[in-house]
Amino acid sequence: MDKFIVSARKYRPQNFNTVVGQSHITTTLKNAINNNKLAHAFLFCGPRGVGKTTCARILAKTINCENKTPDGEACNTCNSCVSFDHGNSFNINELDAASNNGVDAIKDLIEQVRFQPQAGRYKVYIVDEVHMLTSHAFNAFLKTLEEPPAHAIFILATTEKHKILPTILSRCQIFDFKRITTNDTVTQLESITEKENIQAEKAALHVIAQKSEGCLRDALSILDKIVSFTGGNLTYQNTLEHLNILDEDYFFRFIEHLTQQQLPDALLLHDEINQKGFEGDTLLDGFAEFIRNILVCKDERALKLLDVAIDFKPKYLQIANKVETGWLIATLNLISECAISYKVVRNKKLHIELLLIKLSYLSQAIQLSVNENGLEKKKITEQNKVLSFKSLPIIEAVEVLSKKIVASQPTKSSSEAKLIIQEPKPTIATPKTIVEKNQPEKVSNKLGSLASIKNRVILEQQKLNSSKPITPELLQEAWGLFIDRLSADNNHSSATNFKFAELRVIDANNFDIVAESVIQQKFIESERAALITHMQQFFENRFLKYNVLLEEKETFTEQPEVQKNTKERFALLAAKFPLLKDLKEKLNLDLEI
Repeated sequence: MDKFIVSARKYRPQNFNTVVGQSHITTTLKNAINNNKLAHAFLFCGPRGVGKTTCARILAKTINCENKTPDGEACNTCNSCVSFDHGNSFNINELDAASNNGVDAIKDLIEQVRFQPQAGRYKVYIVDEVHMLTSHAFNAFLKTLEEPPAHAIFILATTEKHKILPTILSRCQIFDFKRITTNDTVTQLESITEKENIQAEKAALHVIAQKSEGCLRDALSILDKIVSFTGGNLTYQNTLEHLNILDEDYFFRFIEHLTQQQLPDALLLHDEINQKGFEGDTLLDGFAEFIRNILVCKDERALKLLDVAIDFKPKYLQIANKVETGWLIATLNLISECAISYKVVRNKKLHIELLLIKLSYLSQAIQLSVNENGLEKKKITEQNKVLSFKSLPIIEAVEVLSKKIVASQPTKSSSEAKLIIQEPKPTIATPKTIVEKNQPEKVSNKLGSLASIKNRVILEQQKLNSSKPITPELLQEAWGLFIDRLSADNNHSSATNFKFAELRVIDANNFDIVAESVIQQKFIESERAALITHMQQFFENRFLKYNVLLEEKETFTEQPEVQKNTKERFALLAAKFPLLKDLKEKLNLDLEI
């Protein structure tokens, strides 16, 4: 059995003409070779899998080719080309800066640069992932990169141009590689499937190209996986199944249900998608892109931005002609809001269902119109007029009100009812007289409210006068009761800290609690609500307040007594007994240390 080679390696371009999607770079390089205007240092930068290293190798092979073609391509038959294809060329050296990013690796490369090529004109040094080099390695490389020998050419490749030092960038000729378009990727995949005798639908290849996001190497890797999964028969459905992508047919069904306000069908369709294992964020992203594609189809000038399979373009155009632009814009706005809050909600399925409910009745909620200021969103509920009632004459209004009062009081006698109905006299014809009659009632109500406030103030003052006076004895008594209450609740830590607190009476409504430490202060503060309630009830004074003060006592540590030696002790004794010193001198005594 032959050894399997992945498509990304097997179909790697061997000349400039086979490089996909980078014609602006390959044309420049071929012209530079033909005109003998090669720079001494190149920097190839761009996304992954777009041909940077491939172009570097093709350039290295072409400039050493002995029989170049007229259009600047390598012949692939000379000794230099053959040795390069077999990996035996001594004129081409590749360095992976991701694993050799230190100063030592660059010093070894600089040592090799000094030697002339054994065959050919140039020695080419390809440094891949050059942004991984350390700053010291870059600095060691600067002088050689600026003034290399005539036979040396450096080709640097990177995916992160912004990480390279400006001093390096200024010494290189920079080529920016672009992402490969979907159409170019599909064309390359079709060519490979024909060579490999693989049956593949174009819609399936288009899905693979979209999934690769402009990276041809990823597209070829995906192709190899799906070929193994399907046995060489790629269809649109099995490609979607393998890549775990939502079919666009789901979104066509969604928009049909939502525009026709078929909420149950939309919820059932969402449940079907959920049962297949698709997460809500996948649905939101796909639906937002779907609505965007429909908006693109609204204008013929923007049709080139529609990046979908050819088979689906007629369906998009048909939907775009049926759905209003205002509805699409409002839908896209709601989907964006739902996607932002999707990550933080707990019930994610319900979150999506609420979105579907809003979209089902969206046409009844808002109306979009175009005016001088642009697109205006207006709630339809704002157009509804408030119910208007016919104004009744004053006398008729009084009679109607009187009848309602009588109907609501069946226990009263009929004579009283007649008095209420016949109360108004013909002189009450204008609203002015009614206002004058009602005015005393309003004044009396105001006076009554003032009197009630005054009564409450008097009652509060009486309660304050009847409260117990705060004395140190009563305060200690109330304090002890609260400590007993804490002990009964098994809160012994707080009870202990309360026992060692000091109380100070300030005035009739205030007292201070003095804590000796921060811990004691925190224990007292933790019981503030219960303590203030207890004190106010004990002294019958709801204006009672207290403050917790922190007064840490200074602790003096006794200095340990220093042990005196023999001479110091003798000096003390001699000062106390002078004859002791004379005795020592007469007897010629020595002190033991």
